[in-house]
Amino acid sequence: MAKELHIYDVIVRPVVTEKTNNNSADYNQYTFEVSLKANKIQIKEAIEVIFDVDVLDVNTMVMPAKRARRGRKHYQRTTEWKKAIITTAQKIDLFNA
Repeated sequence: MAKELHIYDVIVRPVVTEKTNNNSADYNQYTFEVSLKANKIQIKEAIEVIFDVDVLDVNTMVMPAKRARRGRKHYQRTTEWKKAIITTAQKIDLFNA
């Protein structure tokens, strides 16, 4: 049986870029980095409990690791991570809570 994730282990951090700010203002879509082990149901429950909003839709994608090269040596600059785009019925005030 798989170990259950705590709701505060599901959400890692909000992803804040110019594009995510525009999506949150225009479409009530918020982007978060989430645990690689989390599924859409766990992400929805965590957002609803933490931010007290109604979640309409959850889209997830795994962002691949970025690789680089120096001479003949290959190395990994970043690890892969999971991104979730949450569509809500209400606005979330991320930085003035």
